[in-house]
Amino acid sequence: MSTAEPLVLAVDQGTSATKAILVDVRGDIVAHGSAPVALSTPAPGWVEQSAEDIWESCRLAVARCLDGQDAGRVAAVGLSTQRESLLLWERATATPLSPLLSWLDKRTAQSPALLRAVDSARTVRDISGLPLDPMFSAPKAAWLLDHHDPERRRSRRGELCLGTVDSWLLYKLGGEHLIEVGNAARTQLLDVRRLTWDERLMELFDVPREVLPRVVSSQGPFPTAGGLGPLPDGVSVTAVLGDSHAALFAHAGWQRGTVKATYGTGSSVMALTSPDTPLSAGMCLTVAWDVDGPAWAVEGNIRSTGATLTWLAGLLGTDPSALATLAADSSDGVVIVPAFGGLGAPWWDDEAVGLISGVTLGTGAPHLARAALESIAFQVEDVVAAVEEDIGPVVRLLADGGPTDNPLLMQLQADTSGRAVERARARDLSALGAAHLAGLGGGVWSRADLERLNRPRDLYTPAEDAGSRAARRAHWHTTVRRARLRAAAAPQNTSHPSDAGEKAS
Repeated sequence: MSTAEPLVLAVDQGTSATKAILVDVRGDIVAHGSAPVALSTPAPGWVEQSAEDIWESCRLAVARCLDGQDAGRVAAVGLSTQRESLLLWERATATPLSPLLSWLDKRTAQSPALLRAVDSARTVRDISGLPLDPMFSAPKAAWLLDHHDPERRRSRRGELCLGTVDSWLLYKLGGEHLIEVGNAARTQLLDVRRLTWDERLMELFDVPREVLPRVVSSQGPFPTAGGLGPLPDGVSVTAVLGDSHAALFAHAGWQRGTVKATYGTGSSVMALTSPDTPLSAGMCLTVAWDVDGPAWAVEGNIRSTGATLTWLAGLLGTDPSALATLAADSSDGVVIVPAFGGLGAPWWDDEAVGLISGVTLGTGAPHLARAALESIAFQVEDVVAAVEEDIGPVVRLLADGGPTDNPLLMQLQADTSGRAVERARARDLSALGAAHLAGLGGGVWSRADLERLNRPRDLYTPAEDAGSRAARRAHWHTTVRRARLRAAAAPQNTSHPSDAGEKAS
């Protein structure tokens, strides 16, 4: 290795692209590369990706990042990955037997495994920290095994491997079947407090232990990196994190009262908590990371935020970044509830339907653009309000992700929340968080060094009066209730803690 100042390489494997960054000892990004990853939708509700394409996108992103750089200076490698997505491969050959079933995939909504688990929903939540939902990996695992190993014979003989994206990449890098504990906590097969695969959950979803990876901490031990030229083989992989967890780490999210909202295709709102803190019904308990001991987090997952902008932009024949310019100063009562595949936190309602409400003959594209942006701010605030009920006052709301480049959206978030919003100026927060932890594990930084790293942010403060804010949120919640209405069904509880005083609207 070169005697020059060390660098840290981080690879962020996301839903739509893989990004790689190179970070110096001051914490500055000195190079980056990216490669797109395609999504396939072969049937309604099905969302797949090619596992080999994902691996090749990592190789390409790293090659582009290291182009013109001294790869010998890389002291450590970190990975940040999309989480609940799952695939099945042969252990001996590393040949995928299936596509990667995306976290967006809904094919298991009425699957035997998920329906079988309905009567045990409370037990599943108590053990795993997660509500029953096709987004998580366990029903995907059952579906994959039902189609490729229905008798579970090959699984029990250890011939097959089930894994999330981090598990797949680690297998490609070094041939070991591992999973980082934070990613494992999103599978719905892990006891979220004991941090081990749970026999009751494995039996419920009919997933043999032999097909699952070994759970390790966020600092490993992991295999060294191989096959990522021009990076020399043998560089230590010293960090693996789920993408949302990595963004929280990049924000120094271990500081009390900090809540981060990552805006992407969907959104994750997350804050550290105690594993014994009672959580509201719509929130998840997960493992943020295990660094010298586990850190738990409360999290709410929103299914469609940036995806809403992409959808509307396509409908209007423009691009998502142009919607802010197009947006009117007011939606004039138009509300979009983007329940394209149901609603996530805090509702967790698979049967909710997408809805556009309040349309009149005067409604135009500018009102729809405004309503699409507002739908993001409303959803994020609903989850932030639930987080606040669980952990106490939210001192800082930190924002990151591609859609935060839109200043109108960030101002809308501050106005809708009635809270100051701090937007990270650095893009690629998930990759940066993986770099920070990898550098910590590789001896590039100490924990004190990470505390001192410069994290420049832009501040957005509320400009809307409280009355207007309350009226807009009440109108939003009324429309959400419409989106969740069941025809000829038993009455349901559509309330949410933040609805107090709004039920009559």
